[in-house]
Amino acid sequence: MIKDWIAEYEPKNEEETLAAFREIMQEIALAGLSRTDFFTKAAFYGGTALRIFYKLDRFSEDLDFSLLEVNPDFSLEPYFSAILSEFESLGLKVSINEKDKKIKSAIESAFLKSETVWKELVLEEIVKQAGIKSNKIIKIKIEVDRQPPLKFETEEKLLIRPFSFYVKCFSPSSLFAGKMHALLFRKWKTRVKGRDWYDLEWYIKKGIPLDIEHFLHRAKETKDWQEETINKQQIIELLQTKIENISFKNVKEDVVRFIKDDKVLEIWSPSYFNDLIEKMKFKKTD
Repeated sequence: MIKDWIAEYEPKNEEETLAAFREIMQEIALAGLSRTDFFTKAAFYGGTALRIFYKLDRFSEDLDFSLLEVNPDFSLEPYFSAILSEFESLGLKVSINEKDKKIKSAIESAFLKSETVWKELVLEEIVKQAGIKSNKIIKIKIEVDRQPPLKFETEEKLLIRPFSFYVKCFSPSSLFAGKMHALLFRKWKTRVKGRDWYDLEWYIKKGIPLDIEHFLHRAKETKDWQEETINKQQIIELLQTKIENISFKNVKEDVVRFIKDDKVLEIWSPSYFNDLIEKMKFKKTD
């Protein structure tokens, strides 16, 4: 079964095969969570949600969730057994380890990873047939924001692998707001995340309007925006400033391993993104 699922991705090399297998693991984890009350309390967001449910054409690594209501005491631990059982039902052995954080935050995290030896997955022969010859460990970080900025919209999205079930997801416009906040306000001094810019291009080209209200809530929560309101032009100006101050060479180097065709990056430049953001759409506020 796993072999057939990997084959659907038509991977051309080991890296693409591993990326496909990681995505299958992500879907199995979502299936396990769907058997619990998890999606009555939380919604799926981030790059992996965009990839799995909205067909973003790049791979993503993590499973990010936001609680629907603030709950500082929320724990992921009660849901571990459901995730493990789902993998075991497919003949896969995985472990779930708590993430040791040096800095405390509102994010409840865990690492979901395949065992260090491939044969412990009870998948060795299938993995070999699929073309995976390395002993690389596949890790999937699971994070839940226990004190999320609210005012986001959700919708139920259907997944049919490993069985049919629904996942509560952020709407595309609210996902765009989260991405915009990350792109503009990541607290990285020198490193840039090229995936942010790839996703920005994707949202604009798809004509998805930005949820200004949710973006404002995120920006105010992180104290990156002090005013009570924000408008389209102010967001454009923030983007223009960001474009002026990043290295697109570094941006391309970060994103290239997540996409299949790096030729799409040839047009990327400050002038391209300045022209592109002028085509952004914005969700009308009440």
